[in-house]
Amino acid sequence: MAAVDNGGLFDVIVLRGVRRGGARVLLLEQFDLLHHRGSSHGESRGIRATYPQARYPPMVRLAARLWDDAQRDAGYRVLTPTPQLDMGPRGDPDLRAAIENGGAAEVASGSASWPWSGVFRLPQGWTAATSELGGVIKATKAVAMFQSLAVKHGAVLRDRMEVVDVAKQGKGLIVVKTSSDEEFHGAKCIITVGAWASKLVKSVAGIDLPVQPLDTLICYWKVRPGREHELTPEAGFPAFCCYGDTCIYSTPSMEFPGLIKVCMHGGAPCDPDRRDWCATGDALVDPVARWIDELMPGHVDTAGGPVIRQSCMYSMTPDVDFIIDFVGGELGKDVVVGAGISGHGFKMGPAVGRVLAEMAMDGEARTAAEAGVEVRHFRIGRFMDSPDGNLAENKVKS
Repeated sequence: MAAVDNGGLFDVIVLRGVRRGGARVLLLEQFDLLHHRGSSHGESRGIRATYPQARYPPMVRLAARLWDDAQRDAGYRVLTPTPQLDMGPRGDPDLRAAIENGGAAEVASGSASWPWSGVFRLPQGWTAATSELGGVIKATKAVAMFQSLAVKHGAVLRDRMEVVDVAKQGKGLIVVKTSSDEEFHGAKCIITVGAWASKLVKSVAGIDLPVQPLDTLICYWKVRPGREHELTPEAGFPAFCCYGDTCIYSTPSMEFPGLIKVCMHGGAPCDPDRRDWCATGDALVDPVARWIDELMPGHVDTAGGPVIRQSCMYSMTPDVDFIIDFVGGELGKDVVVGAGISGHGFKMGPAVGRVLAEMAMDGEARTAAEAGVEVRHFRIGRFMDSPDGNLAENKVKS
């Protein structure tokens, strides 16, 4: 591949992060490397294959293989395997589909033999299921790992590079311009700018990507004295997700000893360039506290609220599916975009990166096809057919 850094031609210019073996790659980051202004920072993300939509488990399994490959190449681990626990009302259609699609094993939640019956008190009519493909990914450490591997394999990384234009010049040449008046040339370009996707793609291609940034909140709660070890990966405690009216998710007590991450999925719409860093208030705190008190009594202290609150962003599409596609128009197949990861895509980052790289270089995602991943679900055109995209298809029938 080829793009130019003040005179040198690269194969691919990546706006924020993908690596491709055998190609000359330039990565441009808007902020400092490993910044905390987007969606890929922090101490932990979960990985699971239990999804109501059957299109995601194959991508998670592909990503799990690629996580292993990257860790082997780097010589250290960023992913700690744990069990995955999914729970909720027994008749919840999303939970039933997630159990089936993820190959989870339903447990007798009312039985004393249930592995975590001493921690969770499930309401009447609820069930739970466990699966082996689960774990905790150290997010910032993982991004640093991939950046170091990119450099190791010959990529050039430049930070504090705000891209303001991506244009085609002649045949087979993409020109990328920054706010500091620097210009880079390449054969292909991959846009993965998270919450800024709608702004940039609209500016450079005139396409309205329906990606809405949300300001969300990560909460760490104090584990009650004497319970600290019980909620750790070393004790076999799982990452978990709760279905129902409120989606609650958690990872074991790991990154901050004596604290456990328990959060509510959701957030308030925001402009990524004008965040006030506290827009959600207690809207994402109070429901979590009530959930903990009801379902994990005696294990986590909620009286003083979360000990640590960390702001983060989601980049939501109307159907909560990714956008992975060629930009098209004048840019044709020379510019590819990955966006709208919708608060559940970090675990699949290596797979999404592989898909984007193959689309840019080869015009098709062969690895995805071989792994059973159907990229057609993620095309931009679905929003031209319907403003809700795949929403109707994604609704699981009860």
